[in-house]
Amino acid sequence: MLSAAEQFALGEKRRKAIRRADHAGWDVAKRRESPLKLMAASMVGRVTPLVALKYERMAVSPFGYFRGAVPVMAYDLSLLANTEMTTQLCGDAHVRNLGAYAGPDGRLVFDINDFDETIVGPFEWDVKRMATSLILAGREAGAKHVQCREAAAVFLEQYRTTMWEMSKMSKMPVLGVARYQVHRLRSVTPVDGILRMAERATPLHSLEALTEPVVAARAAKKSTAKKVASKSESEVVLKDSARRFKTLKPVLTRVTGLAEQQVLDSLTMYAQCLEPQRRHLLEQYRPLDVAFKVVGTGSVGLRDYVVYLQGNGVKDPLFLQVKEESESAYARYVGRKSKEHQGRRVVEGEKAMQLQSDPFLGWTSIDGREYLVRQLNDHKASIQMEDLKAAGLMEYAGVCGGCWPGGMRGRGAARRLRGI
Repeated sequence: MLSAAEQFALGEKRRKAIRRADHAGWDVAKRRESPLKLMAASMVGRVTPLVALKYERMAVSPFGYFRGAVPVMAYDLSLLANTEMTTQLCGDAHVRNLGAYAGPDGRLVFDINDFDETIVGPFEWDVKRMATSLILAGREAGAKHVQCREAAAVFLEQYRTTMWEMSKMSKMPVLGVARYQVHRLRSVTPVDGILRMAERATPLHSLEALTEPVVAARAAKKSTAKKVASKSESEVVLKDSARRFKTLKPVLTRVTGLAEQQVLDSLTMYAQCLEPQRRHLLEQYRPLDVAFKVVGTGSVGLRDYVVYLQGNGVKDPLFLQVKEESESAYARYVGRKSKEHQGRRVVEGEKAMQLQSDPFLGWTSIDGREYLVRQLNDHKASIQMEDLKAAGLMEYAGVCGGCWPGGMRGRGAARRLRGI
């Protein structure tokens, strides 16, 4: 382990290895791979009927394309010069991957909330992707071009300031860096809106949005289909529950039979990776129903299940998301081609970046595929695009600049990057 002074000196040394101006250089002639082929390669193994839906969501706007085209930007970033200062990356840095969620003690936390692409790589990659997202999201919200560029500048200025505060020069304690939180969030209009939405995004809200009374569902079934002579095991279980998942195709579809049983069986492996106290909490809930859910833009086509569990009665629901994880789009560019469990990669990457994370965060496998497991929509909320106009865009850019250095926690990166 290097001392604080040695890490700072290393940053100064790396600063001399690359000019600041080189960070802005981009030469399209360096491309040797087609963006379309990169995207096609990333679709291999996904649910075929959903691939068209992913492309449809990407085609809505430049920002929609940006969200879904991580493999393309990962390749482009790999062609650029960098300081070779590496840290744990989010990998998919953009304005909607910052948001609110509930910490282990129930209080709302505002921080990075998506880690599907997380990996150790050059710190510049996250910073550049985040800055680009502010420009594209601002355009989509109707902000003027000059305002979008200014928002990127505000983000970078706040990022540098925060890194300075975390550096050796400020003598901030290591635990102070780990626990760092952006203050006065309620005074920032777009963030206040996110926190208000997060307060309403409770498991009970998900219960109303995603499930329906079993009696009503059976009545609807009787009116549209012939009565089935024998009932499956899952239907027998449903007799004892009050609700089950709705069917809202293509976004939400109930899963039954063998597929349902495979998901439920995977919870055994998942429980083993939890800390004992978290495992004890999970044991207080019993699973009632399973559904397939389509989420996001970049993840469309990957298998994503939600499990409805019940604790102390109908008003004590728990929703777990069992989300398929593929290899990070950056893996090939950082020499990380391994047989590591991709769900575990995401869990360990998130914990490396955040002191507070979902208490039910874990991983499992189903039919040879690897999955992340976490709570679904537990006080989670992200920025609404209409809030990123003019003043709102500037305010939010400043918050992003203050939050993003949190991704450097635990590695002494603030000290090293201060030298740059």
